[in-house]
Amino acid sequence: MDSFFALLLNGLNSSALILVAALGMVVICGLMNVINLAHGELIMIGAYTAFCVTQKAGLSFALALPAAFAAAAAAGAVLEILVIRRLTGKPAETMLATFGISVVLQQTVNLIFGAQSQYVAIPLEGNFSLGHVVVPFYNIFTILFVAAVLAGTVVFLKKTRFGRRVRAVTQNRSMAECLGVNSARVDTLTFAFGSGLAGLAGALAAPVKSVSPFMGGPYLVYSFLTSVVGGVASFFGTTVGSLLVGESSALLGGLSNDVIANILVFLIIIAIIRFKPEGLFAKERR
Repeated sequence: MDSFFALLLNGLNSSALILVAALGMVVICGLMNVINLAHGELIMIGAYTAFCVTQKAGLSFALALPAAFAAAAAAGAVLEILVIRRLTGKPAETMLATFGISVVLQQTVNLIFGAQSQYVAIPLEGNFSLGHVVVPFYNIFTILFVAAVLAGTVVFLKKTRFGRRVRAVTQNRSMAECLGVNSARVDTLTFAFGSGLAGLAGALAAPVKSVSPFMGGPYLVYSFLTSVVGGVASFFGTTVGSLLVGESSALLGGLSNDVIANILVFLIIIAIIRFKPEGLFAKERR
């Protein structure tokens, strides 16, 4: 039972990292209907920002989190203005362009920092025990912080004036423009916000994962799968999807090994998509 409980806690921590990475995907793909294949590289930018702030500049990890959000958001805004905006309504071209951008970002970071993995010191050292189970303080911080980010994102997009403008543009762009909404500015800020969430995910993952130019690939896959399984544009569905993926990977990996766990998790996801192609909690459309 102690081992099972430890696996559950590890799975909850993995689910939190997947969730904050998938939130950016929900904002960009679910609300803007843009498939961004450079999402993993935005996560990588956040991780390298945390590395530079903490290891190079010697500053606190508390400063690395907003810095990672700002760096990824700025990169996302530039990407939206220069590329995404020019390819509106062209999903195939958008996917191809963002894939090319992901390769460019990978190789650029590779030239600057090198291909070797970098590491960020864990900011909250120590742990506490629950019976025979040892829980690191940083894992608890990650779970609580991601829960706060999720709540803040939902409130920001559901209750604020900007959130109402985002929903207006996504539901009826021409009508929103007739009412005086600057749809181009809303698109840029929405894409920047989703990109900032991706950067935040990279900063949170940096102390527990190695930081490298090619670290974004797995996060892109898990973010996309989580948002699709839960239901695109559904924050509740994305939360459930991240728990499903994170806990399944941890439990199955503990019972067998990581390779078999990944195979089984993807088989579970394929089965869900087969019978629920719009996701577990897809929103009804009129």
